[in-house]
Amino acid sequence: MNMLSSEWLKIRSVRSTGLLLLLSLGAILLGAAIAWMAAGMYDDATPAKRATASIAELEEVVIIVPQLCMGILGVLAITSEYATGVIRTSLTAVPRRWPVLAAKAAVVGAISLLTGSVAIFGTYFLARQVIGDRFSGTYLTPFLDRLPTLAATGLTVCVFALLGLGLGALTRSTAGAVAVLVGLAYVIPMFVGKLPSPWKDWLGSMMISALPRQISGVPFKSSVYGSSLPPAAAVAVLAAYALVPVLAGTWLLRHRDA
Repeated sequence: MNMLSSEWLKIRSVRSTGLLLLLSLGAILLGAAIAWMAAGMYDDATPAKRATASIAELEEVVIIVPQLCMGILGVLAITSEYATGVIRTSLTAVPRRWPVLAAKAAVVGAISLLTGSVAIFGTYFLARQVIGDRFSGTYLTPFLDRLPTLAATGLTVCVFALLGLGLGALTRSTAGAVAVLVGLAYVIPMFVGKLPSPWKDWLGSMMISALPRQISGVPFKSSVYGSSLPPAAAVAVLAAYALVPVLAGTWLLRHRDA
């Protein structure tokens, strides 16, 4: 408990934490603004255009904001200590070392899970209210039918945070870890989308943003991502994104100098 309290104090005392949280929750306002603009364009369209108009689930569009922000929070939770030298004090106080990263993972994971859930459900309910029965009833699907996908999408924010923490522990560099984080999450999927079949579908199914719908068993209407994984496999891949970097970072933390 002392380790958790210490890590919580460290994270909440850093100015960047508040800014990243505000930016993450700003995704709700972004989703509401997009919904309002889309509703206005729909209302101004001709009946023929309305009949074929469609809109993506906005919560799945704006989730990129809290994902990236909480990923950066995870990176800073460890790299800021290397930059200031505080890591030496932390490791001196905890000679076994692994509890340091475990406590950081617990605190960062809890913050990001709560933030992701608020962002995803807040965006969903606002978009549902604004869009109404427009766009062929995209937002008329019963909430309980959408709940598994929404919950899994919110969980990806926590995964990004732990991925960032693990990358930060591996690289010890804020810029380097953020670059790898962005590359893994957003750049690589663009290249995967250009690959020929069946590589496009198989590798696309492994991307983080493809996993929530595969976990809930809800197929994509139209997406660059694949959907070839069963729910259990999708859960395992999502867990691996979070656990493998953190475990690798823990091993290096124990076997190299601070």
